Amino acid sequence: MKHRAIKRRNVVIGIGATAGIAAVGGIALNASASTDSSGTSSDGSLVFDPDAYTKLTTTVTDTEGTEHAVTYHFWKAITYVSKPVDATYQSLIVSAPVEIDGTAVDASNAPILFANSVGGYMPSSVADATGVGAGGMGGGGGAPSGAPTGSAAPSAASNANENTNATGGATSSNQLLALAAGYVVIEPGARGRTLKNSSGEYYGTAPAAIVDLKAAVRYIKSNKGRIPGNVDRIVSAGTSAGGALSSLLGASGDSPIYDELLKEIGAADASDAIFAAGAWCPITDLEHADGAYEWNWGTNALGTGKQVDQAVSKELQSQFAEYQASLKLRGLNGFGALTARNYDEYLVKQYLEPSATTYLAALSDSDRETYLAKNTFITWKNGKATFTWADFLTHVGARKKTTPAFDAFDLSAGENNLFGAGTTETRHFTAYSAKNDSTGLSTKRVASDIPARLDQMNPMYHLVERVNGKRSKHWWIRLGTNDTDTSHVISANLAAAAAKLGDDVNHLYYWDQGHGANTDPGDFITWIAKVTGHKKAGKK
Repeated sequence: MKHRAIKRRNVVIGIGATAGIAAVGGIALNASASTDSSGTSSDGSLVFDPDAYTKLTTTVTDTEGTEHAVTYHFWKAITYVSKPVDATYQSLIVSAPVEIDGTAVDASNAPILFANSVGGYMPSSVADATGVGAGGMGGGGGAPSGAPTGSAAPSAASNANENTNATGGATSSNQLLALAAGYVVIEPGARGRTLKNSSGEYYGTAPAAIVDLKAAVRYIKSNKGRIPGNVDRIVSAGTSAGGALSSLLGASGDSPIYDELLKEIGAADASDAIFAAGAWCPITDLEHADGAYEWNWGTNALGTGKQVDQAVSKELQSQFAEYQASLKLRGLNGFGALTARNYDEYLVKQYLEPSATTYLAALSDSDRETYLAKNTFITWKNGKATFTWADFLTHVGARKKTTPAFDAFDLSAGENNLFGAGTTETRHFTAYSAKNDSTGLSTKRVASDIPARLDQMNPMYHLVERVNGKRSKHWWIRLGTNDTDTSHVISANLAAAAAKLGDDVNHLYYWDQGHGANTDPGDFITWIAKVTGHKKAGKK
């Protein structure tokens, strides 16, 4: 992808807070209390200083290739809890547009795009961010192409098959487009699985990341009237593990199972429910992900050409069948009950054929003819693509992960580290993998705290098992058809569970795209305006 450099000029530092009493989250706060760079005032309150911004200008290229000059106020990293474990990660940045293409705008009531840059459940920091879209990894990873720049137009490069440690690549254009649309953009950091202190104790494993994101939302809402944007119209966004956390944030709003953990880090006394959730290729439902993966990719060989252990694959597929039946989900558009026996048909009809049809219809006649000549498994008739599930699997080719894909027998998967605790780096989180552990553990059972941690990390718990009335009611879910980082079933189940509850679900797959794809960022920005009721950037 060719990026246009962000242009910044007219740098102006805002003055200090105005003295007086302000009502924040229903509590009277002394706005004249001194505030340090962390965002915590001298009296311990979490008070956003509306005047402590830097004025920046950037050029954003939209999805049509048109450039827009955007001037915005930027608040550098602000710690969002009063008792941070590590402020390097428990901080957020805020960007609010004040002028777009020479016209002054008022973003005080605009939607807030709450965009995390978590990848691989690794730590994510905005501590050194110098502008919108500059958040990223800390402690072991990074965005595939560095910090995002001013181009928001989709390209082939943005759809590369990235690994699960990739951050921001799929959704970095969302921040830029949102800013150019007049929205407020808030980017939070969060602790991640690899962080450990001087005593060798891990302090960013599950459920630290979701607790941090909830605390960030509480900080925003507790500063209603001070922080720019409509705090009742927060729309989250994230990719891969960040997509999982975004969907979890949407599903688990105000759930009491996080209260003690939020209290421990000094989260603001406010709601953590958000309005809408955007999730790209979410790596979630981890305790059932191994079975779902084998159901989807079990017959596909690894990139080396070697087949995975088919006996293990079949055992995991059997577990998936039992789990899928227990969900009692129905497919979209009147498909009926979703089971392991008919899910392939459902994916083909609901997602894959429509995805291929959209892709092929957009090609020129000659390009379409060339593509179809290379992909003879597709039948193109009357402007529609049809094919079989088996041929689709052959078309995708190599699977990315061995078996089990997430709770590895040898504890080598990143998710094993996600459920580490204390000085123990990795742990099993499924009974099947614990029983078949290959590392010589003395016990073949999962630890007693694992079930509660799984509930805290799984949006399906809040959508199916304990239906949460404070969940988001609007969902944007995307996945590339060639993404073998997880099963296609995972996001489809998420969509079906939300739809069953009557929520608004916008879910589709990108044809021939891999992990981290985002080929319709402009549509996401338009969707935000639609579901939030936002008309356009308000003129001053």
